[in-house]
Amino acid sequence: MHSPSLLARHQAPAEGERVQAIKAKGKNQKAKGKGKKTVADRQDLGERLLVYAARIVKLVASLPKTPVGRRIGDQLLRSGTSVGANYEEAQGAESKADFTHKLQIALKELRESRYWLRLLAVSETIPPHRLEEIINEATQLRAILSKAVATAKQRQ
Repeated sequence: MHSPSLLARHQAPAEGERVQAIKAKGKNQKAKGKGKKTVADRQDLGERLLVYAARIVKLVASLPKTPVGRRIGDQLLRSGTSVGANYEEAQGAESKADFTHKLQIALKELRESRYWLRLLAVSETIPPHRLEEIINEATQLRAILSKAVATAKQRQ
């Protein structure tokens, strides 16, 4: 018997539950007074970014095969999948400055992918209600990465 694939484990209902579990974990740690990020916290963010990229891949595959769908899809696929890759690169940074720079790139790509998602919703290329959850996730990830960049800059 085969174990479920990484992508299969992160289908919409389970993914929402995972995001809720990650949020609850963060609240519990704050309540305990733990201010520092642990290795597990970084892995959770890395996992969220991986799931975000997988959702982007599925979304782009479902876009209409029109000039608009292809153009936005190309931009969204590039920016949406590079967020996690840049975050992973930051984890292996050679210096504090390199770490900060790579986090900033991840944040820049996340902002761009969020823009393309919003454009798909506003232009009604995809029904806006289908994009609410992923736009919300992009907004949450943007806040997390913004804080990480600010913290990294302070520690330089």
